[in-house]
Amino acid sequence: MLAADEFLKSPPRKTVRFGGTLTDILLKYQKGETTEFDLLKHQLLDPDLKDDQIINWLGEFRSSVTLLTKEFEQLVSILLRVQWLKRSQAVVEEYLAFLSNLVSAQTIYLRPCLAMIVSHFVPPRITIQENDVDISDSDDDENVTEGFDTCHRALQTIAKYVPLTPQFLMPVLVDKFPFVNKSERTLQCYVHNMLRISGYIPTLRHDILELVIERVLKIDVSAPRKEIEAAEEDESEGAAEEGLFDMDEDGENPDKNEVMAHPVAERLDILMIVLFSYVKDICHVNGKLDIGNTKDLYRDLVTVFDKLILPTHGSCHVQYIMFYLSSFKLGIAEAFVEHLWKMLRNPNTPAVIRQAAANYTGSFLARAKFVPVVTVKTCLDLLVNWLHVYIDNQGTGAKAFCDITLHGPFYAACQAAFYVIIFRHKQIVDGNLKKGLAFLQSLNLERIVMCQLNPLKVCLPSIVNFFAAITRKYQIAFCDTIIERNRRQVLPVVRSSCGGDSVETCTNPLDSYFPFDPYILKRSKNIINPLYQFWEEECSEDLIEATDSINECKGEEEDDFLKGETPQNDGIGGLTSGSFDSTLQSSENCIGSLPVPSL
Repeated sequence: MLAADEFLKSPPRKTVRFGGTLTDILLKYQKGETTEFDLLKHQLLDPDLKDDQIINWLGEFRSSVTLLTKEFEQLVSILLRVQWLKRSQAVVEEYLAFLSNLVSAQTIYLRPCLAMIVSHFVPPRITIQENDVDISDSDDDENVTEGFDTCHRALQTIAKYVPLTPQFLMPVLVDKFPFVNKSERTLQCYVHNMLRISGYIPTLRHDILELVIERVLKIDVSAPRKEIEAAEEDESEGAAEEGLFDMDEDGENPDKNEVMAHPVAERLDILMIVLFSYVKDICHVNGKLDIGNTKDLYRDLVTVFDKLILPTHGSCHVQYIMFYLSSFKLGIAEAFVEHLWKMLRNPNTPAVIRQAAANYTGSFLARAKFVPVVTVKTCLDLLVNWLHVYIDNQGTGAKAFCDITLHGPFYAACQAAFYVIIFRHKQIVDGNLKKGLAFLQSLNLERIVMCQLNPLKVCLPSIVNFFAAITRKYQIAFCDTIIERNRRQVLPVVRSSCGGDSVETCTNPLDSYFPFDPYILKRSKNIINPLYQFWEEECSEDLIEATDSINECKGEEEDDFLKGETPQNDGIGGLTSGSFDSTLQSSENCIGSLPVPSL
């Protein structure tokens, strides 16, 4: 018996074969003699087929590839079902050579070959029988990532010989995408491998990103925030009860604390790590931010954002891909805000999209810690000036009354401005109270809240109350009279933008939400939290207390935010260069595992 290291150097052993050469078998089949052809199919389907037998057959198929016309489609289909990935390297190389010859000579087999390769983008399935019930699971051994690398080699080779590969490959990727209820490991591997393709077939990157985000978005909206939080709360209560009896087991499995109790949220958490890792690795070369790569990726992602993410009302996490990308460089963050701003003020854009753009603008400026206060003030100035112009044009006349169907984007923009002031007012006045107050006073917020369009009646009550307390504290607007009047007023009824009959008790008539509300997925939130501005709880007494310090403000110190540099985010969030490939190494998604060949 040959030693393992001698096998590849030795010539193939003679094996028992039935029938003549492949060319003779194919020619006889064309003449109607099918006996040897049937024997050939039987041999190829044999699960005990040895490596040297496969190599002999593949060599003959390569020599006869011009004969494999559509007439022999069934035979080629059998060849594409041969298990070749887990065999010796000699078999793998011979099979790759056969695929290259086949698609070059017979392009009709391009799509089946691509489908076969893509089908290996997930761990193979095994069936375990328990109590007479078949349970299917992933056979995820240490050779899985090596098999993925081989599949990518195959795709690159085919793309090299057949220029039409990209346009045939994309439909295959769509068809083979696993159902969203598949295991998190299956989804993780498939998404990871799809994104790897964008590295060596860049023309497909936009379509691949669109497909991935579309599918991840479906998972996101199927796991509402309240459901995830309820599941985590139930899990915590159950763990607390178990802890009374199993105190010795606490800490035996620390990774268990990182698993989401909600099964859909668990899948989403893992996929978001893959996406964040991909963004990080594309934008950084040798550990340093590559501006060109970052801008190119932003252009691809912002078009996907406009098409899929922005119109989706119930997503909680997928939109953070734009948040994370924007954190790399202030210019990207400013470009994103400017993009939203143009959408908000464009009268030709549907009102519901303009309102969504306002929601994103307010939430991003309020929550993005990496956006300095000078940028926030500039954006606030633009937003508020637009509100004043709107009041000039719409605040008088026949349409000057509170109606969401007429003024929805205006109310959404008002709420965005109020929201940003609530979150950022401390930074605006910090360091130089006099200068900060002068800016807030220059916004002339009193005119906005007092106008006949009555935005305080439409905005979320929590925002109205906080905004009223802050403006009262700094004496820049007085909202209490209007709030009380709106509370007592029953008619006219505010119509809801969601359609249907008017509802007097609607507390969210704008159907508004803040897309960058706190991120709650356990593992991927470690990437977002360092970039995130959390709400600093202020008791009512702090906002209502006397404002002597405001009236006696002194000093002309320069605002710390105005003289500072753009925040640097190198190494933030636990992701390092190359982390995209490392996310695939372990079914537990441990970052920093053994490397896989990078894109």
